[in-house]
Amino acid sequence: MSREQQDALSRTALGVFRLNGQFLAVSEKLAEPAGLTAAWWQVLGAVLPEPLPVAGIARVMGITRQSVQRIADLLVREGLAAYEPNPAHRRAKLLTPTEAGRAAVRRIDPGHAELAALLMRELGGQEAFDETVRVLERLSTAMDTVNASYQEPPSHG
Repeated sequence: MSREQQDALSRTALGVFRLNGQFLAVSEKLAEPAGLTAAWWQVLGAVLPEPLPVAGIARVMGITRQSVQRIADLLVREGLAAYEPNPAHRRAKLLTPTEAGRAAVRRIDPGHAELAALLMRELGGQEAFDETVRVLERLSTAMDTVNASYQEPPSHG
């Protein structure tokens, strides 16, 4: 690997880490008035289209199953989600939002829409926004491929 490639990798990783922090900070602000945290919102958002097992939510979100399990249990305890039987797997129940959970996410929609419009304008329009999304999705897909085949670098010692 050339020094230029290493620098590009470092800049990419640092940029993504910074973006993650920025998205988490703004997500906390958006979620708070709805009585949610950013993490609760993420997990609820993952199951809005269809109920999923905890392991499936973890895969979609790219975090550990244990982290999702903890949040899912809190959401169920707060009445924002419920576990239901999973016909495909007896022990891995499906998490589904309750009406209260869906209502909480709907309360975030106006702020979410405003943020999307602000970000779109800052990026220079919808076309630039769409291209940003495509690049990030391509990066994520490439990282999935790299992670699946990655070998530890040789040790020099």
